[in-house]
Amino acid sequence: MQYQSTRGGAPLLGFRDVTLAGLASDGGLYVPTSWPRFSREDIEALKGLSYVETAVRVMAPFTAGDLSEDELRALCEQAYGRFSQAAVTPLVQLDHRHFLLELFHGPTLAFKDVALQLLGLLFEKFLTGSSEPLTIVGATSGDTGSAAIDAVAGRHGVDIFMLHPKGRVSDVQRRQMTTVLAPNVHNIAIEGSFDDAQAMVKALFNDRDFTGRFRLSAVNSINWARLMAQVVYYFYAAVRLGAPAQKVAFAVPTGNFGDVFAGYVAARMGLPVERLIVATNVNDILHRALSSGDYSAGTVTPTAAPSMDIQVSSNFERLLSDLAGGSVAEQMAGFESSKAMRLTNAQQEGAAKLFSSDRITPEEMNETMRWAHAEAAQVIDPHSAIGLAAARRAELPADVPVVTLATAHPAKFADAVERATGVRPSLPARVGDLFDRQERYDVLPGTLDAVRDYIAERAKPRT
Repeated sequence: MQYQSTRGGAPLLGFRDVTLAGLASDGGLYVPTSWPRFSREDIEALKGLSYVETAVRVMAPFTAGDLSEDELRALCEQAYGRFSQAAVTPLVQLDHRHFLLELFHGPTLAFKDVALQLLGLLFEKFLTGSSEPLTIVGATSGDTGSAAIDAVAGRHGVDIFMLHPKGRVSDVQRRQMTTVLAPNVHNIAIEGSFDDAQAMVKALFNDRDFTGRFRLSAVNSINWARLMAQVVYYFYAAVRLGAPAQKVAFAVPTGNFGDVFAGYVAARMGLPVERLIVATNVNDILHRALSSGDYSAGTVTPTAAPSMDIQVSSNFERLLSDLAGGSVAEQMAGFESSKAMRLTNAQQEGAAKLFSSDRITPEEMNETMRWAHAEAAQVIDPHSAIGLAAARRAELPADVPVVTLATAHPAKFADAVERATGVRPSLPARVGDLFDRQERYDVLPGTLDAVRDYIAERAKPRT
């Protein structure tokens, strides 16, 4: 399998090199040169398989040439052996047509674990025998940071520098990052928003002098390997609800567009997806883009769903490129200079064939948390509630089951859940001592120079 940049100016790479590179050298994101296609019989053959075996079948076309199926299976068994549920991503029925896909049974209680536990192992495998140290630089709106840190803490040859917006993640999210005291883990709280942090990470990857001194890689969903691993649970859930004979709709709470783009990839591979419902909070750039073609960034509004407090959605570029049938370098350069862009007619019409979107207010989010508790005996977190709110009012054929991706354990946002429902969720026993652990992190001004200098003083340079 070969991969190309969405901006057309970077060399084609195989899976190993794409995984280690993260961002393309031209500032674009890597995507396969063509999408693998599963026949109806291929999807039928997934019925009854474990999560690990499903993962091997779905991901093998993407890793071909760099991993054998046996190597991929061994990595998946190790990655998903750390989950508290044998099903890894179990389905929970809410009513006659609505389901939750619980993605929070990994070590850091969020959907990011599904991909990052595997990504950490891929880094380690691909670095075996190399004397070249790897410097991971990432930005997090809450959950990516803790999942990435857990996945690479203590691993040989890897240093990780994770930026989070100071005061804009939950206490649980922050502590899951800052209480990991491994010497290769560096937590940075910046004065600013997630969008500011994400822009700094991209700027570092595009700094030729910096990338000449340090071998950078990414754990954000700009890294193709992370997105690839998220495609699996769309197949796993849909098959359990009757695919390929039955179409299934998915509602996805999203800010950076990575999780829902994985659903788009599943559809491109042949999974019968009726609709992908993009659920946003009041930071609604994706809703505006999909409903009216207006992709323009506003000011980030802090909310009780902080992982969605984003106004620049990195992975949207992958969709725009696929719908355009090639490079979007000029389009993205215009957006990066003005923070505003109009989708072309082809992009808007192409997206409308599969995507719909909704903007959920804080009041609607709270009401949905109350509904889930009162009517379905389920305590859900604010992000999952935003997805479920959009799912419940989506206009869909009556016979189509709707799966909402439950992206985080409710205890990660206990204050918000308690305000809405009167119930305070508890952390699982395996992380129950989180608030007794020592924290370690540094606070930096929200400037690229401050972050660049901090990393340069601590990272191991290229050999």
